[in-house]
Amino acid sequence: QVQIVESGGGLVQPGGSLTLACAASGINFSFYRTGWYRQAPGKQRELVATLTSAITIYADSVKGRFTISRDNAKNTVYLQMNSLKSEDTAVYFCNFRTRDGTRDYWGQGTQVSVSS
Repeated sequence: QVQIVESGGGLVQPGGSLTLACAASGINFSFYRTGWYRQAPGKQRELVATLTSAITIYADSVKGRFTISRDNAKNTVYLQMNSLKSEDTAVYFCNFRTRDGTRDYWGQGTQVSVSS
């Protein structure tokens, strides 16, 4: 019984902020690396950020503006997005994957729209 539920998307003005959350049930976070991906219209899905127990990695396009974090007690990963730009407009997906790749789960996606 693995369930992944995303929330927090919406419409925001340039320069604004949003926080995305992704809650998982039926998995043990200690066995998974977590990450956020996004897909904009006409573009391929791209990695935004990943978080393990030891390493945090950000795409160059979001470094300094976005922060990934996780709460193991709540089985939830977050993406705090500040100073949003129009090019951040995309559907954002959370991901949970074991290091050996045998288990790989995705959220349903949440729309982030930055107006201008």
